[in-house]
Amino acid sequence: MRPVLLSLTLLGACRTAPGALVPEAAAPVTASQAAAWVRPTVPTAPRLIRFKWLFRDDNSSAGGRGSARIAPPDSLRFDVSGPFGSNASAAAVVGDSALWVQPPDAIEKLVPSYPLMWALLGVARMPAEGAEIRGSAEGERTAWEYAVGADTIAYVRTGGANRRLLAEVREAGKLVGRVETTLGDAGQLKTARLTVPSAPARLDVTFLSADSAAAFAPDVWRPRAR
Repeated sequence: MRPVLLSLTLLGACRTAPGALVPEAAAPVTASQAAAWVRPTVPTAPRLIRFKWLFRDDNSSAGGRGSARIAPPDSLRFDVSGPFGSNASAAAVVGDSALWVQPPDAIEKLVPSYPLMWALLGVARMPAEGAEIRGSAEGERTAWEYAVGADTIAYVRTGGANRRLLAEVREAGKLVGRVETTLGDAGQLKTARLTVPSAPARLDVTFLSADSAAAFAPDVWRPRAR
């Protein structure tokens, strides 16, 4: 079985690169407008999310369970493992950087892109300082993109009966990965899929529960004792 962390990065068998999420004709928008589009996705209280995952590529498949503890606005403790607790891995993340990762050499396998990792949990990220931003809002569909040079992060958020958050990351124009997260009528997480075309492979996540918490104990943010 492939390591669990590798499973988290390879989330979707997709041999043909999909089209861009944001139309070329989208107009420039301000950082304040982008923040207004991001804000509904950002947790406002601590949450404990439990999920199961299934990884597949051309050669194998593997599955397991995991949990994510989110403290607003952007702190995350992530734990995943295979069957019977095998290949257990964990990380603590603040924003777009890791505080620690176990095992320590697994960070690149765990998160091919921090915005994609957050999008798996239904959270969009704010633009980097100095990013060029463009977007559009029509009915239940809002699409926006941040660009820093040739690197882009794009989002689409839909409302109504078919609530979704899509995210796409490109580096130097090359597609790194795309996430599609579906939500229920009340905004609860239902499923997520991350695809990495270069693998090609796919990771499907099914959310089991998302419970509010008053706060997390301080040791949640520390690495496990070995």
